[in-house]
Amino acid sequence: MRRAKGLAVLVGAGALGALLMGGSPGSSGAEAPKPESARLATFAGGCFWCMEPPFEKLDGVSSVVSGYSGGKEENPSYEQVAGGATGHAEAVQVTYDPAKISYGELLAVFWRQVDPTDPDGQFVDRGAQYRTAIFWHDEEQRHLAGLSQEKLEQSGRYGDQPIVTEIERFRRFWPAEDYHQDYYKRNSLRYKFYRYRSGRDQYLDETWGDERKADMEEPKPKPQPGAYAKPSEADLRVSLSPLQYEVTQLDATERPFDNTYWDNKKEGIYVDVASGEPLFSSRTKYESGTGWPSFWEPLEPANIVEHEDRKLFSKRTEVRSKHGDSHLGHVFPDGPEPTGLRYCLNSAALRFVPVEDLEEEGYGRYRGLFED
Repeated sequence: MRRAKGLAVLVGAGALGALLMGGSPGSSGAEAPKPESARLATFAGGCFWCMEPPFEKLDGVSSVVSGYSGGKEENPSYEQVAGGATGHAEAVQVTYDPAKISYGELLAVFWRQVDPTDPDGQFVDRGAQYRTAIFWHDEEQRHLAGLSQEKLEQSGRYGDQPIVTEIERFRRFWPAEDYHQDYYKRNSLRYKFYRYRSGRDQYLDETWGDERKADMEEPKPKPQPGAYAKPSEADLRVSLSPLQYEVTQLDATERPFDNTYWDNKKEGIYVDVASGEPLFSSRTKYESGTGWPSFWEPLEPANIVEHEDRKLFSKRTEVRSKHGDSHLGHVFPDGPEPTGLRYCLNSAALRFVPVEDLEEEGYGRYRGLFED
């Protein structure tokens, strides 16, 4: 069993917490209120006292509530969860405004708070109730969480140790007793004592170094128009593959006949890989012989922006997504009727949503295009 580095006494939040807190529990047993315009994100990262501060500092986060998630017991108490019999993990539920902060940015903060290679708990807190987990609320969160985990594992930051953080569907969140909420503010000296003795900061400083400083900075607000928006640079780095980043952000071009969608014949829609905005439909896709996915008409013309491109010493028309500002490819006047246009795109700039997944991924309004 792994132990926190440089720690002489192994005592978790269950034992040490009982010494530090005092008082008796008074669970509310109800879910935290959620503003209509906000979204929820739920993370487990060991002791929830330590998971509140980094998220509460973020611009765009309106509340962070400590609680329990991932188990079957109804309205569990702290003593029940700490005993390890309920299946719950100590977790925090973050209410955030996606117009100000993206889910990808929340994921980046989450990874910098935990040891994702530890299957038996976190630092001094041992047991499944202190496991790491990302509880996704919708398919977009599931997709981004999986990508961020894959990128982190590929980074080599943890050597040959696998990342064991669970990515599972959110089912229910039970707020913890009142004396757990904002513990780091209400009992700052006791919290600092616990945190130092836990070994968390020592491990994270060694693992992340100066990159952890970003967790303490006030982020700049990022107002975005409409339902779709360009993710932050940090989010793009986490969620996109190197090729996707080079194509969408650096205007690169992928190889013909050696890309994901050039020969895709399935029915569905193609969305911006970065912003998710709908762009093209399989109903207007055709075989152009160029080796890149080609379309004769956009699904949503308002989401396509054209620019003059003279980079190759010839005049071409570049196409970009409106909200994500991703480089998609070019449009040429040699396509089929009825438009006579050929939107020649990079697969790396697109994500395909098959018709059977449209409802689940939030694109149900396009289901009627494929019902004939």
